[in-house]
Amino acid sequence: MQNADQTGELNENIPQHIAIIMDGNGRWAQKRHLPRIAGHKEGMNTVKKITMSANDLGVKVLTLYAFSTENWKRPSGEVSFLMHLPGDFFDTFVPDLIKANVRVNVMGYVDRLPDYTQKAVREAIADTAQCTGMVLNFALNYGGRAEIVTAVQNIATQVAKNELDPAKITDRTVDEALMTSGLAPYSDPDLLIRTSGEQRISNFLLWQIAYSELVFTDQLWPDFSDAELKKCVYQYQQRNRRFGGLK
Repeated sequence: MQNADQTGELNENIPQHIAIIMDGNGRWAQKRHLPRIAGHKEGMNTVKKITMSANDLGVKVLTLYAFSTENWKRPSGEVSFLMHLPGDFFDTFVPDLIKANVRVNVMGYVDRLPDYTQKAVREAIADTAQCTGMVLNFALNYGGRAEIVTAVQNIATQVAKNELDPAKITDRTVDEALMTSGLAPYSDPDLLIRTSGEQRISNFLLWQIAYSELVFTDQLWPDFSDAELKKCVYQYQQRNRRFGGLK
């Protein structure tokens, strides 16, 4: 695990699935003596830029950690602003996504979000449903532990109904019970990036990142750029991915 502090010429080994923990919006705003919500607003502009950058690189899936199951603990005014962001974001960005052939997917406990947030999500998914290029996958009201608990409950229900033999539960059984199952064959990120200098996973894709390459960058999310994304991909390309074996 190293910081994205250098870059070079990228080769053809582009990670097929990049996941990003978009951290640092609040600190970006505070450094400028602005309210935290200003950082979240600027962060949405960064989402637009990085989506297009990832698409141009040939990435198949871009997963962005937008709101966690723990983020409800934040001040109510900030949470309310965050819940309204998807509507504002998709209203302005969906036409560009359609032009770029990018399909929107959202994973998480969407049914527990406010009605207006759910509506924005449903419409963005429907409007881009015919797109066949990169998947822009938002983790919204998502938590890795909660996802695993839900998957275990669903598997246990199948066992209780005699629809599944416990002895036949495999990694694939779990994969298919997780919220990323619809992203197959790109369910697991090749590269996980976290911005803002923090070096922790924060309950994100705990099962799926078993063999992901991790890159941490000091840049705050609103400052994250196309050049910084390429630095992270360059770091990924310098790694020797052995998946527990030898190469």
